[in-house]
Amino acid sequence: MVTVEEVRAVALQLPRTSEAFVHGRVKFRVGRIVYLAFSRDETVLGFAFPKEWREALVETEPGKFMLPGQSDLRYNWALVRLDAIDAAEMRELVLDAWSMVVPKRLSAAYAEPD
Repeated sequence: MVTVEEVRAVALQLPRTSEAFVHGRVKFRVGRIVYLAFSRDETVLGFAFPKEWREALVETEPGKFMLPGQSDLRYNWALVRLDAIDAAEMRELVLDAWSMVVPKRLSAAYAEPD
């Protein structure tokens, strides 16, 4: 199972990212925009994801991905069960979520090989 520490190691290497502990939950954000948030029991990770693709994501792999709660459906947000992904998939989800909240120029520059 992917852990908070593994996610933290990836997220905190990304430019402009900071960690916050809000209402018993670990969150990662850029400025005031949260792009990753753990459930209180740290078994589920919420991540920034385009609303228009969310249902297809969940339908494709319902054992892995979930829709957010009713109050969060208005946001670009999806959920993943941490015991259903490996480190490589976690890294991809974190990078994609971060890319949604930073300026495109920054995300493009970060994605380019050195």
